[in-house]
Order: sequence, then structure tokens, then C-alpha cells
Amino acid sequence: MRIPRIYHPQPLNVGDQVALSDDAANHVGRVLRMSTGQTLQLFDGSNYIFNAEIIVADKKRVQVQVADSTLADRESPLDIHLGQVMSRGEKMEFTIQKSIELGVNTITPLLSERCGVKLDGERLDKKLQQWRKIAIAACEQCGRNRIPEIRPVMALEDWCGEPTDGLKLNLHPRASQSINTLPVPVKQVSLLIGPEGGLSADEIARTANHGFTDILLGPRVLRTETTALTAITALQVRFGDLG
Repeated sequence: MRIPRIYHPQPLNVGDQVALSDDAANHVGRVLRMSTGQTLQLFDGSNYIFNAEIIVADKKRVQVQVADSTLADRESPLDIHLGQVMSRGEKMEFTIQKSIELGVNTITPLLSERCGVKLDGERLDKKLQQWRKIAIAACEQCGRNRIPEIRPVMALEDWCGEPTDGLKLNLHPRASQSINTLPVPVKQVSLLIGPEGGLSADEIARTANHGFTDILLGPRVLRTETTALTAITALQVRFGDLG
């Protein structure tokens, strides 16, 4: 049986006795039905993994004893910041989950002219918290020991104008360059993915003003969630850790 991986939001040390968070305790105690004496693996975002034994397991809490720690760096050498215009329904959740599995470091949800998602205030805050939980679950599943940052929602123009030392890329179906023609080496990328209806002509022009390079993935028009994952995969194969 695979040992469960659980994220713990506070720093861990060997020898600690810690109570799991409410969500983690519910998953371990109620979903997995684990009991005293069984082992699990914790990570706290420090790039270390911690083997731990359950010492208390009841309906209200799960407490563990941390036995040992091991450095386990599974981060890509390529730092990818994904700027994703928000998509409808489960598409955004799917993009966040899979892009984290593929090694993205930072995700910023964006608003654009053709963005089909209309959220504000409390609803937007709840959605952001949901996305951050998805990020944690994705790391628990794929073996990453650092939690990528899910930033607050920004306007497209503001995100494009943020300073960076890395390469800025915008996917465009009529671009003349591809990922294979980009210069090497590349260590940092800001990757812009537009909405389901695409960016407007004015928005594309403004990305160029902010130093973005238009690139083409291939001869077919891809859905927004397919575009993000295809581009991330291609970047990781060319400059990262996918072989």
C-alpha cells in the first residue's frame, strides 16, 4: 500500500508530536480510515519529507510523531509563472491541478476582456481558497514538496506589466516562432494563456508592448486548458526536467 503524503502548514522537526490540520485529519481518519501505529509521510514546503507515525486517531483529531526527515528536491530547474485568464467551471481547477503536476511554480488567475468568469468579493475569495487547496492536493499526489503560489486575481494589463528577468511568452495561433526556436538557456518564463475566446487584438498589442514574444504550438487551435498544459510540457522538455 502506498504511504499517504500529507501537507502540514507549519514547520516540522524530527521528534515533534503534531496534530494534523482539520482537513488532513478528516482525510486520514475518515477517508483513509488509518489508525494508531500506522505511518504516513508529511511535508511542510521546506523541500524535506518527514516520516511519521500516528499516535492518536479519533473522530476529532489525528496526532503524529515525526520520526525522521529527508531532503527531496523535486522542483524543475525551469521557473514557470503561469498567467491564466480564468476559465469556466472545472476547467480552471483542471488547469491548476495539472500545471502543478508539470512543475509550474506560480499561478496568477487573470481577468481579460473576453474572460467568461464573473466573480467578485466573497465568491472570488472562496474560489481562491479552493484553488489553493487544489494546489496542495496536487503536490500530495505528484510528490512535490514545495507548494506553488496561487496569487490573487489580477487584471491582464497589470500582470503583463510586472517586472521580471525571465522570458515572457504569449501563445498565438499566427505566431512565427515556436518553443523550439526560443534562445537557450532559459531559466525563467512568464507564460500567458488567454481565455476561451482568445485575447482581443488590443490585448495582444499590449502584451507586445510589455515585451511578450508570440509563439505557436502547432497547426491546430487548442482549448485554453489544453493550450496551457501543452505549452508547459513543451517548455519543460526543452528547458526543464521532462525527458
